[in-house]
Amino acid sequence: MTSLAALLVLGVATATLPACASDDPAPAFQPGPSATPEALPTGNQGATPAGRDGLGGPGASKSPKPADKVLAAGNPNGKATVPAEARAVDTSKPTRTIGTGTPASCTSAAVVKAVAAGGVITFNCGPAPVTIKMTATAKVRNANGPKVVLDGGGKVTLSGQGQRRILYMNTCDEAQGWTTSHCQNQDHPQLTVQNLTFADGNSTGDEAEGGGGGAIFVRGGRFKVVNSRFVRNRCDRTGPDLGGAAIRVLSQHDNKPVYVVSSTFGGASGQGGSCSNGGALSSIGVSWVVLNSVLSHNEAIGSGANPAKSGTPGGGSGGAIYCDGNEFTVRIAGTIIENNKANEGGGAVFFVSNNRTGTMKIENSTLRRNPSGKFETQGFPGIFFLGARNPTVTNSKLS
Repeated sequence: MTSLAALLVLGVATATLPACASDDPAPAFQPGPSATPEALPTGNQGATPAGRDGLGGPGASKSPKPADKVLAAGNPNGKATVPAEARAVDTSKPTRTIGTGTPASCTSAAVVKAVAAGGVITFNCGPAPVTIKMTATAKVRNANGPKVVLDGGGKVTLSGQGQRRILYMNTCDEAQGWTTSHCQNQDHPQLTVQNLTFADGNSTGDEAEGGGGGAIFVRGGRFKVVNSRFVRNRCDRTGPDLGGAAIRVLSQHDNKPVYVVSSTFGGASGQGGSCSNGGALSSIGVSWVVLNSVLSHNEAIGSGANPAKSGTPGGGSGGAIYCDGNEFTVRIAGTIIENNKANEGGGAVFFVSNNRTGTMKIENSTLRRNPSGKFETQGFPGIFFLGARNPTVTNSKLS
């Protein structure tokens, strides 16, 4: 445990280090003794299946033209440059389409089937916005890709109905198929969600891979989010290192970042996410680039921090963002993070690099009204930070 003197040097407003020590018993996320099979089949990753409409067979009708987007997400005043690899995927020629033009044709079963089949997926649910009530979690099959794109056209909400996680990808889950002998570091599948709303996801009680990820759970491959909304998602209320009411990510290929672009997490009172840690985003050893987005009204509701203080269940850090691990980076640009709160530390952002190599940059952003219940780093309101050096703040307001 870090001494009081050391903490004072770091400018932390508490005498107890509420973060993982280097020997933190957090999940190692190794696949186990049988998870390195020899000569596993990889499937035909490069082939693009024939287009299908409604998932009922080869589609005779042309894929619908992308609808005028009705989804308003992200920070419209954010001016951060979006790199090419972080932009929306072209879905004008989809691999498959969910629905045949009516809301009734857009079902949970159709979503589950399409995600398992992979490829570029769009929706044809009629002209009006539609909510698809998920009765099962849609799971990516690791051999079906390498790209898996889910594009709601700005009119589709996927709802977990407060009962289940909505979307799941895990390259080290044997049930989804192993496709390499190094599942913890492979470049596929590459999952993109865009122009979608994820509502009322709930992973409470799901302990696989340490839990978390109320709306989306990802381990391995690559992942990005573009022009999407996340509202009222949940994961377990307590626990020292689980989190991500909206999104939980464990490992990305070659430590490349998760991109979150022009997206909203919460956005209004009563719409935010709630979890032990990370009311919006959570990860271990994963880098993030958050561009032109809004994270507000999210909560970290655990108690006892990490490692859990004696007599407590642990958690309560990172009202909006919770990041733990060793070497990773976080860049926040053109983004508003406001009105989030944490019972313990980091009302906006909790960032702990155990080996003190991690860095964080905040550019052209506003962080305000993000109360930290018990501790934060002096001079950085709403942030608890342990890394290589203090966060770099450029043309931004922290209050």
